[in-house]
Amino acid sequence: VQLQASGGGLVQPGGSLRLSCAVSGRTFSMFGMGWLRQAPGKEREFVAAMRWSDGSTYYADSVKGRFTISRDNAKNTVWLQMNSQKPEDTAVYYCGAARNYGLGWPRDVRRYDYWGQGTLVTVSS
Repeated sequence: VQLQASGGGLVQPGGSLRLSCAVSGRTFSMFGMGWLRQAPGKEREFVAAMRWSDGSTYYADSVKGRFTISRDNAKNTVWLQMNSQKPEDTAVYYCGAARNYGLGWPRDVRRYDYWGQGTLVTVSS
């Protein structure tokens, strides 16, 4: 499985941005997809995830109601729509894929087997 993340950039507080993650390879063997982020000097943390089989979604409390994860099966793409952004959303955002369910998924970053290269999101005026 190969992942290619894109869509990052500079956005003002309160603004919106949409990230995309192009997925290729053995997508039918995946359990789930997620978006995680890493701010400077901090550990990588869970943002949002989707279970591949039924589309169930999961969100970190810090982004619930503001961010939406979705997918386009035809294009093998996973999106992260980010609205009402805050300066604390500034981070490098990574898409990740998990082959199987593991205790702690989707919030445990160790449950992801494949990673995209990351895309920087900066929220600043």
